Amino acid sequence: MQINDELIKKISQILAEELGGEKSQSGSAVPSLSGRDRINEKKSDYSSYPKANKGTNPKEIVIGVGAAFQREIKRTICNIPLDDVLKNIKAGIEEEGMVARVVKILDTSDVCFMALEAAKLSGSGIGVGIQSKGTTVIHQRDLYPLSNLELFPQAPLMTLETYRAIGKNAAKYVKGEQVVPIPCTNDPMSRPKFQVKAALMHIAETEQLDPKLGIIEWEGK
Repeated sequence: MQINDELIKKISQILAEELGGEKSQSGSAVPSLSGRDRINEKKSDYSSYPKANKGTNPKEIVIGVGAAFQREIKRTICNIPLDDVLKNIKAGIEEEGMVARVVKILDTSDVCFMALEAAKLSGSGIGVGIQSKGTTVIHQRDLYPLSNLELFPQAPLMTLETYRAIGKNAAKYVKGEQVVPIPCTNDPMSRPKFQVKAALMHIAETEQLDPKLGIIEWEGK
């Protein structure tokens, strides 16, 4: 099949409609963005949610999730339910004797900055950032944004076991224990295969930002 601008445009339209939730009468995605400026026309209102405050519990690890997490986007780029992603990261943290708190980051969609903001709010100084497409970072509050503890960029290849291990590693950083790098599958073809979908998911996430609200407490509801 020849890859050209028209084919890319059609693929982009179909994926955008899937993210936006627009359906035809038959229930299939409608491959049209005619007259639309956004992937999701409606923006979630978080004005009633409490602002996230800095924690004091030295065992606390803050998980910072993306602006579209569990709302406009409900599954990762490889179709894992975000509810399950969050559940497994929290389980990994708790299995190591630490406490998890979830916040929603509304002032950036960059996963490194998300993780750093989570770490700065964390009582332990360790935070985890999760983009809605699944990319994840473990960070520490006194590090530069791009000097994170661990980065997991291959979202299309991640599993629930990977997310659980991320939670466990985050907890081990708090305890000062030796951390074994999490084995990750590497597929050089994953980027070209998922590039369009990743870009659209990032746009959908960025559309939901609300810098005036900043960071809110989030229980995944």
